[in-house]
Amino acid sequence: MKKFSELIEKQNEVLKGRFKITKSDDDRHLAFGWASVSIRADGELIEDWQGDIIAPCELEEAVYEYVRLYGEGGEMHERGGVAVLIESVVFTEDKMAAMGIPAGMLPVGWWIGFKVTDSDVWEKVKDGTYSMFSIEGEAERIPVE
Repeated sequence: MKKFSELIEKQNEVLKGRFKITKSDDDRHLAFGWASVSIRADGELIEDWQGDIIAPCELEEAVYEYVRLYGEGGEMHERGGVAVLIESVVFTEDKMAAMGIPAGMLPVGWWIGFKVTDSDVWEKVKDGTYSMFSIEGEAERIPVE
């Protein structure tokens, strides 16, 4: 089986984005939040910490491949198998319109939920050590004007 990063064209460095965990359920070890946002609810295109932009269509395709092939969460990009993906939706403008969500209510991005299966990792979520999601991937960097 290929790694998720092998499905995307490679570049010289690994890109990482971090988004806060916005909802959790302590009893069930569930954590939810935005994994990646392409466009803010106000329409502003987002640049990540490396100055990169992830186009909504590219994010959507990458997410579909990740969910299809992996569906698990890791710890700090070092150790896998500590969480299982239980919820995933890429909110695009078309999908939000189809759901009746008015424009400007939500960002265009990837919302996820994980059941954390490792008790040590869950303790770090609870105590705030791990307060956000971090995605990792490789892509071809194309200059945008």
